[in-house]
Amino acid sequence: MNPQGALGYICLLCFSFGTPAKGNVQPLSFQPGTLYQYHYSLDVQVDHASTPSPGGTWLRAEALVHMHRLWRDQGGEELLQVQIRDLKAQHEPEEKRSQGSTGGPSAEIALSQEAQAELQQPMFISWSSGKVKAFYGDEAENILISNLKRGVISLLQFQPHAGTTVEEDISGSCLVTYTVSNHSITKTKDLLSCTKTKPGFTSVNKIFGAEWQPSSSSQYVVKDNLLQSVLAEESHLLSPALRSTTDVKVRSRQQLQLMSPPMPGPAEVAGQSLEDVLAGMKGPHQPLSMTSLPFRRVCTHCPSLRTYLKGFASQRVRRDTSKVASTWQFQRLIQMLRSAKKRDVLQLLRAAPEERLPFVVEAAVAAQSAASLAALSDFLDVDKEPKLLLEKFFYAAAFSPRPSGELLHLVLDKLDGKQLAPELQETGIVAIGSLVGKLCQQKLCGLQEVERGLETILRRLRGAKEESEVVIYLLALGNAALPRTIPTLLAHAEEGPAAVATAAISALRRFPAQHTSGQVKGAMRRIFHEKKRSYDKTCRLAAAEVLLDNEPLLMDVINILLATKEMETETATLLLMKVQNSLHADYHPARKIMKDILRDPRVNNYHIFSKAGISSSFSGPLTVTQDLLSTFGLDLLFLEGGFLRKSISDFSLLSRGQQLRAAQVTIEAQGMESMLGENMLEGEEEPELMAGMSAIFFDVQLRPIIFFQGYTDLMAKVLLSSGEPTSVVKGNLLLMDHHQVIPLQSGLQMTIKLQGGLGLDISADMDVSIWEQELKTSITTRGSLTIDFQAELDAPFLQATLRSQTEVETSIHFDTMLRFSGSPVLMCLQLREEQVPYREIFTVAKSAGGQSSTMRKGRQGTIPGREFALHRANSKVCNLLLTAEE
Repeated sequence: MNPQGALGYICLLCFSFGTPAKGNVQPLSFQPGTLYQYHYSLDVQVDHASTPSPGGTWLRAEALVHMHRLWRDQGGEELLQVQIRDLKAQHEPEEKRSQGSTGGPSAEIALSQEAQAELQQPMFISWSSGKVKAFYGDEAENILISNLKRGVISLLQFQPHAGTTVEEDISGSCLVTYTVSNHSITKTKDLLSCTKTKPGFTSVNKIFGAEWQPSSSSQYVVKDNLLQSVLAEESHLLSPALRSTTDVKVRSRQQLQLMSPPMPGPAEVAGQSLEDVLAGMKGPHQPLSMTSLPFRRVCTHCPSLRTYLKGFASQRVRRDTSKVASTWQFQRLIQMLRSAKKRDVLQLLRAAPEERLPFVVEAAVAAQSAASLAALSDFLDVDKEPKLLLEKFFYAAAFSPRPSGELLHLVLDKLDGKQLAPELQETGIVAIGSLVGKLCQQKLCGLQEVERGLETILRRLRGAKEESEVVIYLLALGNAALPRTIPTLLAHAEEGPAAVATAAISALRRFPAQHTSGQVKGAMRRIFHEKKRSYDKTCRLAAAEVLLDNEPLLMDVINILLATKEMETETATLLLMKVQNSLHADYHPARKIMKDILRDPRVNNYHIFSKAGISSSFSGPLTVTQDLLSTFGLDLLFLEGGFLRKSISDFSLLSRGQQLRAAQVTIEAQGMESMLGENMLEGEEEPELMAGMSAIFFDVQLRPIIFFQGYTDLMAKVLLSSGEPTSVVKGNLLLMDHHQVIPLQSGLQMTIKLQGGLGLDISADMDVSIWEQELKTSITTRGSLTIDFQAELDAPFLQATLRSQTEVETSIHFDTMLRFSGSPVLMCLQLREEQVPYREIFTVAKSAGGQSSTMRKGRQGTIPGREFALHRANSKVCNLLLTAEE
């Protein structure tokens, strides 16, 4: 039970033990032999709230509701017959709404004879002074008709005294609050507290989900022990979490008004029990749930996979992954795969040209239907398929926005006991870690596949002999981020060699702040202050960041600052700059503590902050909207001889209290100083010549890439280099995958669909010139984002769809140039974004009374390209180096 539901039950217990109410209305009852006739009206309006849409949907329905008492027991519980008669529906044309007109005729909606007949079939409720005890009807009835009846019955669910309780109606079991004044009762329903079967799904990362802001209030008027009127109003505001301006607002208003005077009606029925009375009634009358039944609209004009297959084999045009056309096609294929049968998916996989096969595999994984996963299981043969295709499969699984146990099972089966290339083994392991972590975030940690996946990582970690293997398993544990693995990570962080310790600390940094316990902080203190043994500078810096980024303690910050006096100049410089950067970031957890500390001259003085190395740390905002803050951070650690040791570039998204690491790219180079004839510092071991890259995208750690390892490897790659950059990630990802069904109080249904695709092409290049004594690195990110946001309204007499489609293309370049021919070493950083074209299309489509209409409106534009100024010193060096190159 959720906390709000628990509160409702506690309040219910309070009332049962005599807690005084704020007000009361006399007990309600319907008189025998009397027919009560109510006028029922329903108004629903659906529209884009903040965008230049082509109009929305306005619907009005009216009917008569007849009620009379069939039977009453000695305790006061009544059996009522309720019947909806003469329902008429109409909607207002878009052209009239666009002209701002308020008068004139609206378009009538003709209901089929079958629908009218079903609507007029009576329903029965067991009712006691405002409380609907049970509901009886025909379970074979059309779902939309049945839900409309539930909407009317739910208007009769109330209580005549003040208080808070949990009630069941068409919305489910919800927390409701009553206030009573004279003859008026106000009922406020907390729709977010409603517990019911929730058909649908959403992305694990809440940033890629949808926001829902509902409200519900009903006004009851009771006089002379009789319900006179009901006015129920509700609203729903829905939008993608990242883009609240692309929103849909639903307003609904129901009214039930007693028509006077009451008329003579059927006499009460004799019977010993309610069941006896129902047995004597004509027609079916099974006990039904009050909660709305989910309705699934059948798409009659959607393209099928079989139709797609006919032209697919001839489509041999190579598509650019980073273009919106490719990303839209990716999303369309996912929709077709979700409704396809296994044999059709398998036929598509077998018919796909070799260059298109990775695209199909990515879509089949993203579709994640039982049929698509079964087809992949049959098609993917790890002994025959090329390495690239299997790697695509593993990465597509790792990036799944809402993975299932079946997907993890498939990955484990393809990896377990197979003799795969080392690169594939590593990719599969990090994918398992990602899937385990996402399943646990969906509260599916108890699945057998999750236990099997975690045990696979831990078992292989225990048996790993090579340092590179240990690193991969630790990074996979970071993807999973399960608290029970923290002791294992701490042991490797404190006891392992430099690369292993750094990987373990990197994995620990992936955990939320609440899991960074005293045990974790104690280990990080021992590493940073080298209490047990000496550690590599990168390990110490990472340990310090764990202490600073997770609810830092005052003494930890002070001790870190004091320790910089004894550290090497470059390491101390980077650490001091990171501490100072926390002052400028509103969201940084150490900001308040740092403000307090820097007021103390014993800490904020020349002796501590006088380090003057060339290492640097920079962070700042890239984009700020009302929904999103995107930031860019860059850390550069140099060796004392002036050579770059490590660079970390970080792009993060912050939205509504959620943070997501969209991209973090780490480039490391070591051993270069010895090759250039520089002497090592006393006590330091000469490291192996190496350069490589590690990347995290959308909170998924990828397999590290080694550019070269050892002098021989370097020379071979310099001499044999094709000049082509190394591909880091290339493919299509499904970022947003949200499906939500919202039952309106009237019985109508809203279905919200949000799907966002990303076409990504990221490449990296490192160019080392021994003769010119220059190092250049380049990371190019090209991508396209497509977002499809739909709101569907379903009623027995109207179907309407409001749709917003957004597309964006972007290209970001991050280049570094390092010249170490003189002293000091010169370094230039360039972060630039090319112009960004975007387009939005808004569509309103509706079908009523056998007639259909569609209206569209759109806008497009281009955001100019820009180059980001990182800091003043960098700009000066760039001017010097780039001018010299010209």
